[in-house]
Amino acid sequence: MTMHRMLHRSIAAGALSAILFVGLQAGAGVPDERFERLTRGINTSHWFAQTGSLTEEHFRSHMTDADFDAIKDMGFKHVRLPVSPNPLFDSEDPENLPEDYLAHLDWAVEAFLDREIAVIVEIHTSGLFLNRLEDDDEHVANVAAFWRGLARHFSKHDPDWLFLELLNEPQVDSADRWHWVVRELTAAAREGAPEHTIIVCGHDWSNDLRLMELEPLDDPNLVYNFHFYTPHNFTHQGATWGADFWPELSHMPFPSDPDNIEDALAATDDERAQNIIRNYGEERWDAERIRERIAAVAAWGEEHGLRLTCNEFGVFHANVPREDGLRWLTALREALEEHGIGWAMWDYRGGFRVVQHEDGQPVPDEGVLEALGLLD
Repeated sequence: MTMHRMLHRSIAAGALSAILFVGLQAGAGVPDERFERLTRGINTSHWFAQTGSLTEEHFRSHMTDADFDAIKDMGFKHVRLPVSPNPLFDSEDPENLPEDYLAHLDWAVEAFLDREIAVIVEIHTSGLFLNRLEDDDEHVANVAAFWRGLARHFSKHDPDWLFLELLNEPQVDSADRWHWVVRELTAAAREGAPEHTIIVCGHDWSNDLRLMELEPLDDPNLVYNFHFYTPHNFTHQGATWGADFWPELSHMPFPSDPDNIEDALAATDDERAQNIIRNYGEERWDAERIRERIAAVAAWGEEHGLRLTCNEFGVFHANVPREDGLRWLTALREALEEHGIGWAMWDYRGGFRVVQHEDGQPVPDEGVLEALGLLD
């Protein structure tokens, strides 16, 4: 019997974190000790999703025992495992999943569970798979059948340690349409895994404001999730994807005001980028604005008696000024914890990383760990 199958029998209540989940105790369908494992998480990006190589060689080299151990040693309680549906999803037979590929996922999941690290399995993709949810009812039915099969496969794991997240950043424009889609997917996943907690989000890229437009579903064993990179022009400055002006942005500070953006303005001669920088200064983003934004979604969750998580946030380290990025991470993490909202930073070793690799070994970024409250 593996360690994770035995663990829930032997954990003493006093060993759990002392974090208090203020105002969210009404979410009785998700036990406190289970939800506590959704605090302090990290995303394992570019492994089973966002990669051009879905081979065993890639899976076994991108993340190794040294990485699994590092995640444990740094103090993370769970990982979010993005999974591309492409090698799994067959629209002709969506509920029947290829066993050979599932074996790769099982190996990854077990690597964490055996180290007493909880796992969120989440479907992470883009393009037609997501876009067709907007107006293709047959595709919705196929994705629901796919989730029924996937949930059934992972239902073999202890529901206190494994979580199921339906979709990453759905791009459905209509709140009403998304409510119907998420209800269909949730019902199917619930058939496959009756005891497991399912993680749902709002439409339009999982942002916090859209989550508050979602009518809570009639299933108490759910966690409601959002992503937070606000303001994007700060957290994504210099990024080569997304907005076409982001590569023109650098030296943007946090907090912002009209008097501290001179370096950012001087770093580009692009007029549109300069206007964006000036607007950012006028918006005066600081820790208090972030707290207010998080407090709003927390109040919505409390009103409906829901468990909340934020399982993507971070700063693009290549261009975000070091100390400003750490201040932003600290402000957001503190705001989330103030309201008992679980979290998982994006990401482990990518552009928003918590480690770099030297000679194949992960080296933690102590500044990021301190901002995440993971250093003594």
